[in-house]
Amino acid sequence: MRDFNLPGRSLAVGIHGMAATSHPSATLTAIDVLRAGGNAMDAAIAACAVQGVVEAGSTGIGGDCFVQYSRGGSSDIVAYNGSGRTPAAATAAWYKANGVASIERHSPHAVTVPGAVEAWARLSAEHGRLGLKALLQPAIALAREGYAIAPRVAYDIGNQLELLVRDETARKTFLVDQRAPAVGSIQTQPALADTLEAIAKNGPEAFYRGAVAEDMVAYLKSRGGLHSLDDFAVTAGEYVKPITSAFRGRTVSEIPPNGQGIVALLILNILSRFKVKPDPLDVDNLHIEIEATRLAYAARDRFVADSAHANIPVDYLLSDALADELAAMIDLKQAIAPLPSFEETPHSDTVYIAVVDKDRNAVSFINSIFHPYGSGLMSPRTGVLFHNRGQSFVLDQGHPNEVGPRKRPMHTIIPGMLLEEGRVVMPFGVMGGHYQAMGHSHLLSKAIDHKLDLQSAIDLPRLFPLPGGNVIDMEPRLFDLHGAALAARGFKPQKALRPIGGAQAIFIDWEGGTLLGGSDPRKDGCALGY
Repeated sequence: MRDFNLPGRSLAVGIHGMAATSHPSATLTAIDVLRAGGNAMDAAIAACAVQGVVEAGSTGIGGDCFVQYSRGGSSDIVAYNGSGRTPAAATAAWYKANGVASIERHSPHAVTVPGAVEAWARLSAEHGRLGLKALLQPAIALAREGYAIAPRVAYDIGNQLELLVRDETARKTFLVDQRAPAVGSIQTQPALADTLEAIAKNGPEAFYRGAVAEDMVAYLKSRGGLHSLDDFAVTAGEYVKPITSAFRGRTVSEIPPNGQGIVALLILNILSRFKVKPDPLDVDNLHIEIEATRLAYAARDRFVADSAHANIPVDYLLSDALADELAAMIDLKQAIAPLPSFEETPHSDTVYIAVVDKDRNAVSFINSIFHPYGSGLMSPRTGVLFHNRGQSFVLDQGHPNEVGPRKRPMHTIIPGMLLEEGRVVMPFGVMGGHYQAMGHSHLLSKAIDHKLDLQSAIDLPRLFPLPGGNVIDMEPRLFDLHGAALAARGFKPQKALRPIGGAQAIFIDWEGGTLLGGSDPRKDGCALGY
């Protein structure tokens, strides 16, 4: 139990249902849907649609979606990969011939065809109760009638001014006199409302074909993109089999590649080789987490890609042999240098939503446009803000994650599920681009190893080793506590410029019949139960 003499927030508690999101309007929408007879899947989709309006810099119909869904707490988890693909014309040869040495953020080449709308529609039809038309109504109303700017939303806009002023539609939509709007000011998105209404009326066809698709394709082509109407028309996600690993007697379930969930499992496998110190912020504990993350991310950058286009050694990456080998490299006296290359061996924005309903259907739902405000490119007539997920591709010839036609990039967004004794006990997720895999392992370790309640585990200060080196971003209070000690061990700690990530989770107490939820204070949102 938290110390009530200190600032903070309490766990959310409930019996009949619970939702945890990063924006109050989305959490309230989810609860309204549950009370109206919708199930957890309905509530998650409706909440996500709302966040695409009120927290547009984090998510929206111009992004991608991954979901894990458990019916009644069953271990037979339904998993869906709703990530989009590159245009058919996006060959490596084209990029080389046209002198594209890297994929820039504010570029149509960073935009793969958005997969979120197709995912919402299919999941609603096959696992929901109320239908997509009903689920989109709260988002439509907010986009048309207006919503108040929340503090973290204003903060994120202020950090993206340079990006947003570069696109006329984005500038007019999100800025006031080329500045961030004030907290509490009212904003509308009428073009987005029209697009959402078309999807509500005619389903995903209204997004991937017809006038909406024509405007998106014409706009991207005007910026030099390779997209075609056919690229949008053939968009389809897929059901996938989750990958799992054991941690401290529990089972952790993740989406397989092209997502980085396998990296979270590898980190946990390494951590399981160590006995933790009692203090969750002990410098030795942090050292082990840093090194496990650096090692696992080195493997990620070598192997994780679209499994339809690359042979990814999943069994090897989750093997005891690899975990033993990597754990043996960790020396508490000094940082590993250099990191293994794996060549011879077989930060960003997002929304995460957890919902559990009265039947204990549990949804772990994540939707993203990658970096805050994505590519900054916004379709003028449709109000669709495009993600920049294509920046995750590499242009190295022969690399598994090399850009190519109709290919999905390595994805950072990962919805998680925790199981105990054969049933789901917690949908959980962590936002923050590349941080997410470490965030999963950090949250589970603090909750399981140190027996912290979810809110206390989420509240702890964070750090993140930036991929590819030994620079460690540390939130200020953690930097002040252990920055010097980590520097003495050969790391390069620095104060993080912004809060690291965000998280939501809901624990199902099967014996007590209650739900316990936590939501990250680094965001505007909350968990609510009833």
